[in-house]
Amino acid sequence: MLSLLRHPNLVNLIGYCAEGDQRLLVYEYLHLKSLDDLLHDLPPDREPLDWNTRMMIAAGAARGLNYLHNEADPPVIHRDMKTSNILLDEKYQAKLSDFGLAKFGPTGDKTHVSTRVLGTQGYCAPEYGLSGKLTKKSDIYSFGVVLLEIITGSRALEYVDGHARYIVEWTRPIMKDRKNCIQLADPMLEGQFPESVLRRVLDMAAMCIREEPNKRPPIEEVVLALDYLASQKYHPHTSTRVGTKYAGKDKSPNETTTMLDKELEREQAIAEAKMWGESWRDKRRQISLSTTNVLSR
Repeated sequence: MLSLLRHPNLVNLIGYCAEGDQRLLVYEYLHLKSLDDLLHDLPPDREPLDWNTRMMIAAGAARGLNYLHNEADPPVIHRDMKTSNILLDEKYQAKLSDFGLAKFGPTGDKTHVSTRVLGTQGYCAPEYGLSGKLTKKSDIYSFGVVLLEIITGSRALEYVDGHARYIVEWTRPIMKDRKNCIQLADPMLEGQFPESVLRRVLDMAAMCIREEPNKRPPIEEVVLALDYLASQKYHPHTSTRVGTKYAGKDKSPNETTTMLDKELEREQAIAEAKMWGESWRDKRRQISLSTTNVLSR
């Protein structure tokens, strides 16, 4: 399957060996291993991922998934989206890998692909685990889990005091609390992150892990929002330090001042991120066109 796919945010298949009993795939070498390694098994000689890098990785992984869902022909469902399958080059560019479980998506009037339930515990969408009906929204759920790992630094499934703790079950009630959801930030960040942006990324993650697959956003909307949020760089010397045990008020000028229920509040946050992302992209296009015109003269 990977031989049919080419994108900057997918690993590049160089070749293969199928001689005798040898079955080998050869990929490009990714210097920084996987996102899982840098979030959970950080070498002692390496600094933890900072906020800006985490957002760049999240946006890159989303673009790779968008290519699979909307640009590949036929579309591809990854089916094993997780941090250990997001590899990183020397510039921290995310590249999706491991297409061993990937499936071509439904075409024509088909709504899903029926298949054996395979994947990794903690990342599997509930409706797929129950029915074996695979859709693009199954990948969206898994991507939401990845976002939660990026923000919290916790694994999708951990054992705490001998009991299994799923990141979705642990974070879902906390994310509903707009004042205290900031406590979910990875302690390794040491408070160095923009509070308003972290809240909006949590909003996006909450939408991706919704129980009802039809209520999860399509990946193109996730890309648009994350591209914008990743562009909002955190600068430690000019930003207010945020403690992981305290949540101040969101100072965003676009914050809704009316009292809305939590579901509408999350929807609005994503709609705003979408609008800002579109505006940001338009500005980039205008700058690019202006530069091209100047150079052509």
